[in-house]
Amino acid sequence: MSLSIGIVGLPNVGKSTLFNALTNHSVPAENYPFCTIDPSVGIVPVPDIRLGELTKMSNSEKTIPAVVELVDIAGLVKGASEGEGLGNKFLANIREVDAIAEVVRIFDDENIHHVHGEVNPMNDISIINLELMMADLQTVSKRKTSLERDIKKGDKYIKKEHDLLSRVESELEKGKLVSDLDFSKEEKVILKGLHLLTAKPFLYVLNRKSGGDNLDVLNDDRYADLKKFLEEGDKPYVIVDAGVENDLKELDEEEKNTYRMELLRGGDGYGGGLDNLIKKSYKVLDLITYFTTGETETRAWTVRRDSTAPVAGMAIHSDFHDKFIRASVVSYEDLISAGSMVKAKENGKVRTEGKEYIVQDGDVIEFRI
Repeated sequence: MSLSIGIVGLPNVGKSTLFNALTNHSVPAENYPFCTIDPSVGIVPVPDIRLGELTKMSNSEKTIPAVVELVDIAGLVKGASEGEGLGNKFLANIREVDAIAEVVRIFDDENIHHVHGEVNPMNDISIINLELMMADLQTVSKRKTSLERDIKKGDKYIKKEHDLLSRVESELEKGKLVSDLDFSKEEKVILKGLHLLTAKPFLYVLNRKSGGDNLDVLNDDRYADLKKFLEEGDKPYVIVDAGVENDLKELDEEEKNTYRMELLRGGDGYGGGLDNLIKKSYKVLDLITYFTTGETETRAWTVRRDSTAPVAGMAIHSDFHDKFIRASVVSYEDLISAGSMVKAKENGKVRTEGKEYIVQDGDVIEFRI
């Protein structure tokens, strides 16, 4: 399953530095034929200790992790929704991703110019979100206009859509993101076709600078305002140091982990690095992981939460959906505890599930077709 997060941000907030670090963190593209070979796209593995344990248990020849696709979106400036700067390219690219990672600078540094003269995280967020809302208002207004002729003909379904769009338009004008609003299942289907930018899930990436004047460490009022916005709105966020992560890309994994642990012990607010960012990205997309394991390969598969077994099987091949008969399922914990699939079956831990089964995170599955 190819699901992507677009990395957005104002100039000089660390967006490109972060993407460069992530790109170096990427996995071989040959394992993921859906991957477009593009310098602005990075396929990054989702850290998961369970995958290594299953590989060890099965003595697998190959290990393939679940992944998230990260896309470096063209830089944004004020007025992007009106075509300023690379506005049109920015908006076109962001429509294609499934979620938005909004990079926000939370450090002062006189040697790194801020495009608006001063570092103010909430101001940066307001500018970016306003441009996205303005673009959505244009989309909604255009669609409403196209519906008006059919409304006059008495089409009740069209009237329902028009009323929904009027409500969305009103909320956007109040400064609300579509993702913060509540909709019925039917309304979500209607809105999905519009591909509204602010309907996408958001992850806020707070970029600090090691050794710099970080607003979180200084307990600055600007950071207090940011925290209030994030916590009162229950908005997912992660703290990273893009500069440190980019510097670490030349080190091997053991050296990286050692240095990261030193930063964590230092108590200066280090956010845990790229692994934490990738895990949060995976969560924002509302994804879960199930596994297949054997001597040839142990692999983590990505599916939407609440997927049925046949739908989850499509991650492997369409036949696993179309010709699905049943699936043998065991939880990761039960399988590792048993030590092998044979032992897990002997212990009665392997279940036979049908088409209605909802796949759970950590399931180890063998599909029957």
